[in-house]
Amino acid sequence: MKAMPLFEMKNVSIGYNGVPALSGITLKIERGERVALVGPSGAGKSTLLTTLYGQQKARSALVPQEFALVKTLSVFHNVYMGRLNRHSGFYNLLNLIHPMSRQLDAVAPFLDALGLSDKRDIPVGELSGGQQQRTAVARALFQGGEVLLGDEPVSSVDPLQSREVLGAINGAYETVVLAMHDVELALRFTDRLIGIKDGRMHFDRPTSGMTASELDGFFRQ
Repeated sequence: MKAMPLFEMKNVSIGYNGVPALSGITLKIERGERVALVGPSGAGKSTLLTTLYGQQKARSALVPQEFALVKTLSVFHNVYMGRLNRHSGFYNLLNLIHPMSRQLDAVAPFLDALGLSDKRDIPVGELSGGQQQRTAVARALFQGGEVLLGDEPVSSVDPLQSREVLGAINGAYETVVLAMHDVELALRFTDRLIGIKDGRMHFDRPTSGMTASELDGFFRQ
C-alpha cells in the first residue's frame, strides 16, 4: 500500500477579513521531498506555509519569518526551547536558572553547525539580525521532527552563511518545505519548486534542469 503524503491540499482557498490570500490550491508533498515555495512578495507563500504547518504541527519544526525568539534570554535558552515539551515544567525552570551540563552539551553541536558557539551565553537581543535568524534555525534543528518548514530562513544572512544554513537544514531533515525569494538557492538546495503568485499556484516543477533565468518573468509584478 502506498504511503499517505505528508501534506495534501485539494482546492483549498483561504482569506482574511474577506480578502482572499490563497485560491484553489491543490498539492501533495511526500516524505523525503525538499520543496521551495517561490514567488513575489505578498504572493501568498507565508500563508501556504502556515497552512501546511497547521496540518502537521506535531510532526514539524518551524522557522518563522519573524524568528519568534525571547530577546532577553540567551542563545542557549532560545535553542533549548525547541525541546521544552520533552521535560517537565520544573526541569525547564531549573535549566532556565542554571543551565545543566547535559543540555549545554546537547545544544552545542547545533550552535557549532550554525556558527553560534561563541554566542551561546549572549542575550538574543544583543545579536545581529543574521545571528538571530541562525538562532531560530538552530532551535528548529534542535527540536527535531519529521519535517522542517521555514519562512525565508536565510533572508537575513550573507550568501556564504545562507549556503551553510541550508546545508545544515538539509543535513538534519529529510523533508523540507521553505518559502524562499532567492531562486538560485532554491534551485541548489531543493528538488521541487512550487510557484505562487497572486494567491494561486502557477507551476509545480522539479528543479532538475531549471535555471533562474527561466523564472525572471514570473517574479515581475
